[in-house]
Amino acid sequence: MAEAKLIEKYFPHLTDRQREQFAIMLDAYPEWNSKINVISRKDIENLECNHLLHSLALARFIKFTPGSKVMDFGCGGGLPGLPLAVMFPDVQFHLIDRTGKKILVAQEIAKACGLENVTFQHGDVAECKDKFDFIVSRAVMPQPDLIKLARKNVSSVQRNALPNGLITLKGGDISAELRKTPAGGEVAELSNYFEEPFFKTKKIAYSPIINK
Repeated sequence: MAEAKLIEKYFPHLTDRQREQFAIMLDAYPEWNSKINVISRKDIENLECNHLLHSLALARFIKFTPGSKVMDFGCGGGLPGLPLAVMFPDVQFHLIDRTGKKILVAQEIAKACGLENVTFQHGDVAECKDKFDFIVSRAVMPQPDLIKLARKNVSSVQRNALPNGLITLKGGDISAELRKTPAGGEVAELSNYFEEPFFKTKKIAYSPIINK
């Protein structure tokens, strides 16, 4: 079984169970990717750094309070939702994607990891009526567009250190799109969390969404 050495470098306090779950992901994603393409075939060899650790940048930005509910919008094959579900076993994650094959991969990997804090939805976010503390997403669409779509799903009940809202993984210059988002947002440079070259241009964009 593969070892998640890079993840353990930055998250040294993982439980044995968490180490095992990340190792399962490192084996399962390449196997599934050979059947259903959810990660670029040129990039699958960089799975741990460019995909799993990238997803876990959100765990450096915020420590979700136990009992929180998080939606992964456009989860693809389960990123960032599944790595976050391993990291936060007391938080409920709901993964949504329009592509059935990608949801299938995410479901099978979650099953292989024994994750019990994850639910799945094949379809559009407009069909989801549930409320969440946070919406997370990985390079799906511009921040203002995502806020419009997901606003109705953000709970008005606050239980985390940050106000409820949208937290996305981004790359490159995002200043133009963030000018169209609500005040009180924040941008975090992933190079402050991780030293690998991949993270030099990568960012987290956080936008609070206040519903009354």
